[in-house]
Amino acid sequence: MRDSTALIETILKTVVDGIITLQASNGCIETVNPAAERMFGYRAAELIGQTFSTLIPELAQGTTSPSLEHYRASVEARAIGLGREVVGLRRDGSAFPLEIAASEMWLGGQRYFTGILRDVTARKQAEVALLKAGALQSAIFNSANFSSIATDARGIIQIFNVGAERMLGYAAAEVLDRTTPADFSDPDELIARARMLSLELGTSIAPGFEALAFKASRGIGDVYELTYVRKDGSRLPAEVSVTALRDPQDAIIGYLLIGTDNTERKRAAVERALLDQVLREKNVELESARFVAEQANQAKSEFLSGMSHELRTPLSAILGFAQLIESGSPQPTLSQKRSIDQILKAGWYLLELINEVLDLSLIESGQLSLSLEPVSLAEVMYECEAMIEPQARGRGVNLAFCRFETPYFVRADRTRVKQILINLLSNAIKYNKVGGTVSVECRPGSPESIRISVEDTGAGLTQGQLAQLFQPFNRLGQKASIEEGTGIGLVVCKRLIDSMGGVIGVESTVGNGCVFWVELPRMSGPESTPGTDEPALLAEPPAHSGAAVQSLLYVEDNPANLMLVQDLVARRHDVRLLSARDGQRGIDIARATLPDVILMDINLPGISGIEALRILAEDPATAHIPVVALSANAIPRDIEKGLRAGFFRYLTKPIKLSEFMDTLDVALRFAKENGSANAAVKQGSDDH
Repeated sequence: MRDSTALIETILKTVVDGIITLQASNGCIETVNPAAERMFGYRAAELIGQTFSTLIPELAQGTTSPSLEHYRASVEARAIGLGREVVGLRRDGSAFPLEIAASEMWLGGQRYFTGILRDVTARKQAEVALLKAGALQSAIFNSANFSSIATDARGIIQIFNVGAERMLGYAAAEVLDRTTPADFSDPDELIARARMLSLELGTSIAPGFEALAFKASRGIGDVYELTYVRKDGSRLPAEVSVTALRDPQDAIIGYLLIGTDNTERKRAAVERALLDQVLREKNVELESARFVAEQANQAKSEFLSGMSHELRTPLSAILGFAQLIESGSPQPTLSQKRSIDQILKAGWYLLELINEVLDLSLIESGQLSLSLEPVSLAEVMYECEAMIEPQARGRGVNLAFCRFETPYFVRADRTRVKQILINLLSNAIKYNKVGGTVSVECRPGSPESIRISVEDTGAGLTQGQLAQLFQPFNRLGQKASIEEGTGIGLVVCKRLIDSMGGVIGVESTVGNGCVFWVELPRMSGPESTPGTDEPALLAEPPAHSGAAVQSLLYVEDNPANLMLVQDLVARRHDVRLLSARDGQRGIDIARATLPDVILMDINLPGISGIEALRILAEDPATAHIPVVALSANAIPRDIEKGLRAGFFRYLTKPIKLSEFMDTLDVALRFAKENGSANAAVKQGSDDH
C-alpha cells in the first residue's frame, strides 16, 4: 500500500500537466501538484481550501458552488486525449488558455472531482502563426501584381496564380497539370542562354525550361530577363526569379517562377536613355552658351574698365588743373572764378554720370564685388554728414542727423553704404526747398535689421511717380528741371541694397516731402576700445616749414597728369619730385635714387604699374618704399586688384586735391618712420 502511495506521489510530482482535486459539494481545492503550482504561480498551501474559481473564474458564473460537472471529459474525448478549453488566471493576474478534462471519484463516502489542466498557449500561438502564414500565402498567390508559377520537378505546372492569368491571358484551368512555363517563354532565347553556358540540351518538349531548371539548381532565386508569349501571341518582356524547391533531403521537387511585367521599365529605360541623350546635348549647348556668356562678360568687364580709364584720363586733367587754378596764387578774378566753377561743376557731374553708368553695368553683368562686414552706422553717418554738409549749406537746407546712444552695426559693404546714403541725401537736398530740412534717423526695423530713414521737406511725389521709382533713366518728369540727373542713382541704390540682403522703400505725400528708407541686416560689432565710440576728427595738415626734404618719384606717361602733379608738388617745400615716363625707367630710377615714396600709374607703356610694383617689391633695395597707385582704372574690381597686388594706397583719377595731399602726407610719414631701414640700405648702396 505504501509503495502504491509513493508511486502515485511520484507521478503527481513529475507529470507535466497540472492536477488538482476538489470537493464536489463546495468546489474547494483539496490537492495541488507541482505542475499546477508552476502553471498558476501559487504554492499549494495558498490554494488548498480556496474555491477552484480562483484559478478558473468562469466556474463562478451563475453559481455559489463551482463545479467541474460541465467539464467532465466524455468517453470520446478521453480516448483521444482532448478536454475543454477554458481561461486560466495566474497569481500575477495574467490570463492564459487552458485545456481541462475532469473526472469524478468517490472516496470515504464523499464525492470529488479531479481536474487535469494543460497550458495550450504555445499551441494557440502556433495556430495563429499558421493562419497568418496561410493568409500570407493566399495573398501572395492571389496577387495580381506579379505572376507566380510553381511546377514539379518535371516542369508540370502545379500553381498558376491570378497574376499569371492576368499577365499571360490563360486561365489556371487551362494550364494546371499540363505543360511547362517554357510555353510562355521564348524558346529560342532560352536555348541561346543555355548554349552560352555550354549546356547539353535535352530532348524534352521544353528544352528552354530545362535550361532554366539547370540554372535554378545552381543558385537561389536567380533573376532572368525573359520574353513571355501570351495566349494571343503577343510578346511580353518580363523579369523572372527562378528558385529550385527542395525536400528535407535536398532533392529538387519543383521550381517556383515569380515574374513581373517589364514593359514599363523597358519603356522607361528607353525614355530615360533618350532623355539622357537630350540632356547631354542640352548640357553641351548650355556649356557652350555659358562659355560665350562668360567671354561676353569678360569682354564687357574689360570694355568697362578701359572705358572708365579713357573717360577719366581727360577728366583728370580738366578737374585737376581747374582745382589748381582755383586754389593758386594769385587768386583768380571773379570772372575767372565763375568760369572755373562751371568747369568744376560740369566735370564733377560728368564724373558722377560715368560712375553711375559703370556701377549699373557692373551690377547687371554680375561683376560687382562686395566686401560684407560689420559696419558702424555712427561712423558712416559722421562721414556722410561731413561730405554732404557743403552741398546742403550751398542750397540753404538744414541737416539734422541722429545721434547714437546705442551703437548700431549692419552687415554690409562700407563703401557701398556710404554711396547709397550720399545718393539719398543728395536727392533730399536737391529736391528740397530753400530753408527746408533733411532729417536722418536710425532705429531697429525688426529684431534682425536696422532701418535708416532720410526725410526731406520738398514737394513730395504722387502715387504715379512712386510707382515709377527705381526704373533706369526715369527722372519722374524732371527732365525739364534745372536739376541735373540721369535717373540712374536710385536704381543703383536698389541693386546695391538687394545685393547686400537689404530692402529699400519710400513713403511720400504731395506737399509734405518724402521719406526714403533702407533696411540692412543687423549684427554685433567688433570689440569696442576706449575712445573709438565717436569718429575722430581728421588731423590738421602738418606744417612743412623747416622740414627735411623727402623725394617723390612719379611714374606716368601722360604729360597732362605729370604736369598736374608737378604743379601740386611745387606747392610743397618738403618734397622733391622725380619722374619717369614708363615702368622700366621708373624701376631704374627707383633703384638708383631710392625715393621715399613712389606714385605709380597702372597703364604704362612696356610693363604695367602692377608688374613694376612686383619687381620693386622683390628687390631688397626697394621693397621698403611705399608705392601709391594713381590710376584712371577706378572700377572696384580694379581697385581691389591693385590693393591685393600690394599698393600702399590706391587713388583714382580725376585727382581730388585734399585726398591727394592727405594720402601723400600719410605715405611720407610712413617713409619717415621707417627711415632707419631706408638709411641703412642707402648707406650700403653708397659703399658700393
